[in-house]
Amino acid sequence: MNWFLKGAVSLMVAAVLCTQNVSAQNILGSVDAASLTGGLTLNQVIAEVLLKNPELQAFSLEVRAREARTLQAGLWPNPQLQVQSEDITGTGDFNSFRKTQTTVQLNQWIRLGGKIAKKERVAALSKDLAQWDYEVQRMNVLTRAGQAFIELLTRQEQLKLADDLIHLAETNFKTVSARVESGKVSSIQAVKAKVALSKTRLDREKVLSQLQSARRRLGLNWAEPNPRFDTVIGDIYTVEALPSYDVLLGQVEGNPNLTRWAAEMERRQAKVEFEKSKAIPDIQLQGAFRRIESDQANTLVMGITVPLNIFDRNQGGISEARHRLAKAEAEKSAIRLQLQTMLAEIYNQLTLSHRQATALKNEILPGAQTAFGAVQEGYRFGKFGLMDVLDSQRTFFESQSRYLEALGNYHKAVLAIERIIGEPLASFNLISIKPDGEREK
Repeated sequence: MNWFLKGAVSLMVAAVLCTQNVSAQNILGSVDAASLTGGLTLNQVIAEVLLKNPELQAFSLEVRAREARTLQAGLWPNPQLQVQSEDITGTGDFNSFRKTQTTVQLNQWIRLGGKIAKKERVAALSKDLAQWDYEVQRMNVLTRAGQAFIELLTRQEQLKLADDLIHLAETNFKTVSARVESGKVSSIQAVKAKVALSKTRLDREKVLSQLQSARRRLGLNWAEPNPRFDTVIGDIYTVEALPSYDVLLGQVEGNPNLTRWAAEMERRQAKVEFEKSKAIPDIQLQGAFRRIESDQANTLVMGITVPLNIFDRNQGGISEARHRLAKAEAEKSAIRLQLQTMLAEIYNQLTLSHRQATALKNEILPGAQTAFGAVQEGYRFGKFGLMDVLDSQRTFFESQSRYLEALGNYHKAVLAIERIIGEPLASFNLISIKPDGEREK
């Protein structure tokens, strides 16, 4: 199965943040996952998660357990050794061991109807399903780790923005204080500037708290509650064009939650065949060596046991297996519907965040920055009051914060969609989305 190479690595590497494509083996071979310090890249996150995530370890062990079950299913039943002595002692002629008869018997069940081969096939297909389940879980875990990476990267950029805002508020406070001392404005202006400075510091504390939480959440993806890395490194500002919803909808069939059902149906069909084989009775062969002490003679005893399947011909087991086989198609259809529903919801989130990021970058931010610069310049010449400065400052920095949130939501939605379709969005015929929501080729 190449789902990981096709879906998991390209899922996150091609979606956002990384400038080169790498395979899982290259990642694992090039990253020292034992010590993550300093700046952390997405490649290192993937490697650490693959090596240490407890959920993946549990699924990997389940695969091994089913491999062992397959081995056990192919084994023949053990022979039975039976030793029996008759007429050991008693009365009359049997008051000694002279008339003792000792039988050493060996019994062996013979499985007919191909039971062993069919049972082994059921177990082998069950192992294949465990491997599919591992791939599904790996996809889920890597998507979650990628989204945690994006969340932390967003918080880092927001912290930089908060630091810039504090620096600006401090500058404003110094400017206002100087104007108060020169008598150009009343002292209440300095109080307002100081309040604004205090508020920006509180806002920074909130962003810092969110960053620390995001940092811990990322570390917990590889079972590290106190991660040692300082920052994450990536590019959150790149926004690609989007494929149409209909194109993505056609790719849902590639999701491993659906592709696994081919193996599931094959396993259930094999289960039907195995249950049918139980209707054929097994036989037990018996061979014995007997010692007759009274005649000082040895004899051989042969026997066979054949169950008579008159009442129990495994009718219920066969019927159950057939019903479960028929049930498989309905279950697959239900999962397909779930994936299509998820795709519709996430695609709406993706297009919304894409439009927001595009509008904020191309329309709102330039205007807010121009207005902010003009008000700052006018304030120095007395054309605007302090409230005008604070209002334009708030508008500009809130727009930047919303821009970062939109970028983070966009990249998270990209990962969620790639998890559903199993392909990077960049591999499709793309359309651009205008700020007004219209689409063009």
